[in-house]
Amino acid sequence: MRPLQRIGTALRQRQRWLLISLLVFLHLALVAGAGSMTGLLCWLVNVGLFILWQPFIYAERKVDLSGLAVITLLLACGAIWYGWWLLIVWVVILAALVGGRVMFIDHRPTRIFYLVAFAYLLAALLFWLVPQVVPRALLNGPALDREFAWGMPLFLLAMTLLPLSPESDRPGGAMVDLFYSLFIFLLIAVLVLGSLAFMLLRQAGYFEAVINTLVSIAALLLLIGWTWNTRPGYTGIDVFFSRYLLSIGLPFERWLHRLTTLASDENEPEKFLSQALAEMLDLPWVDGGHWSAGGRKGSFGGESGHRQEFPGQPLRLTLYTRHKLSPALVWHFHLLAQLANEHYVAKLRARELQQVGYLRAIHETGARLTHDVKNLLQSIDGLCYLAQTAQGQDGERLEQLLQRQLPQISQRLRQTLAKLQKPQSEIGGMLPAEMWWRIQQQRHAGSPIRFVADEIDPQAMLPTTLFDSVADNLLQNALLKKQVESALQICVTLAADASVLRVCDDGSAVSDTIVGDLLQAPVASESGLGIGLYHAARQAVSNGYRLLLTSNLPGQVCFELRRCEPGNEAAAAAG
Repeated sequence: MRPLQRIGTALRQRQRWLLISLLVFLHLALVAGAGSMTGLLCWLVNVGLFILWQPFIYAERKVDLSGLAVITLLLACGAIWYGWWLLIVWVVILAALVGGRVMFIDHRPTRIFYLVAFAYLLAALLFWLVPQVVPRALLNGPALDREFAWGMPLFLLAMTLLPLSPESDRPGGAMVDLFYSLFIFLLIAVLVLGSLAFMLLRQAGYFEAVINTLVSIAALLLLIGWTWNTRPGYTGIDVFFSRYLLSIGLPFERWLHRLTTLASDENEPEKFLSQALAEMLDLPWVDGGHWSAGGRKGSFGGESGHRQEFPGQPLRLTLYTRHKLSPALVWHFHLLAQLANEHYVAKLRARELQQVGYLRAIHETGARLTHDVKNLLQSIDGLCYLAQTAQGQDGERLEQLLQRQLPQISQRLRQTLAKLQKPQSEIGGMLPAEMWWRIQQQRHAGSPIRFVADEIDPQAMLPTTLFDSVADNLLQNALLKKQVESALQICVTLAADASVLRVCDDGSAVSDTIVGDLLQAPVASESGLGIGLYHAARQAVSNGYRLLLTSNLPGQVCFELRRCEPGNEAAAAAG
């Protein structure tokens, strides 16, 4: 490694000493004067140190021939036009960058370090550089050349004594706020030019003009600060300024309002996207464009010479504008394209969910009807079996049984067909509880099912379809269970006011692997207790009832259909 390269790397790793060295060579250039070769050499060294210190470009990167040519050209132009005005502009730039870096520093000694550097640059500008370009006749105050030459290095000495935070010495560890730097640059420029204007217009001395300019700037900043913040009954300037920065003076807000309106009114994704993008024609610079999303394509407006693409997934947008878009406008249009894309994706997902809902409704309706038809077939198979095995003396009993069962089977078949035509209409009619209870006893006459009920209230009514579905599912599952457990006893109980229907058996408990999803989701099981009970539970919720497994102990397995109390329907649906 070459000696100069080692020195540069060491300075780059020590930002404190790099800035102090930069200010030292700047001080030497100022003291040497604009017309001396020593001053020019010190300024060139100062520029080199600035390249190591500046926070915009990584200092360790290799410079190609084009970059080296640009740097050489700039240094040559600086050497040709080297003078007091060049030094004034250079010091103003340094002061703006140092002042912009202060805004990001929380460590107090480090903040004071940069404030001292800023104070040195401002003092060098006001007490040394500007007086060099002012006519001597207007400098009516005492000369401060000696005080500046020997007194200002005390600022640099104070900077060496201040402790810095570890982060501040890292290369690129301190950021620069470009907005604040630009603001400080303009403020210092106003200070310098305002002082010259006061001297020219009022024929005032230099220091008087500087004081007048400082007072004017302070009053203006005080007025801006007072009107900036929002107070009760007054909207501060910051609100309008923020809105302007966010919209850059363009009617993006109206397009966003139109976008939200279309999102709520239009459900078709492609129509929504086409209409939303067509609304971009109201924006000042947009002549037209075309888009593609998935397999769909579309266009709006016409084409022009300036084209800007905004790729995305799935929306790919190309805009044609009257003028070339600035980077800020490209960012804003990219944001608008992303918003349109997100709304489009949301509508695609909503349509997919709607299709899934349709498929789920079809599946549930088919599963429910399949279960109902299975129960009907089991009833018909039972009657056929009795008809085949009946003897001569059983003919009269068989005829009575058919007279009771066939109308019920026909009625249940009509109800099943009605569900197929109107799958959402499952509430059905109401029937007196006492009549429904007798029908169930007749339907299961001769089966090992025991019906137990107190004196049923003649005024009690119940939803026929719901109680038929729940009773059929529970009793069929219990009868299937009895084929495995022959000694099983089945008991059906109905409350006097028909608010509770309970089906119990004294067999084995429901398996733990099934209990978790039972009545909450379809369950795979060879012996039932699956999709039939799941649909019965959902049907119960829609009718204001709850189907529960109230007991799951060996010898006592009970299912219960219970009417919900008024106000508890939401809890039943959630449960």
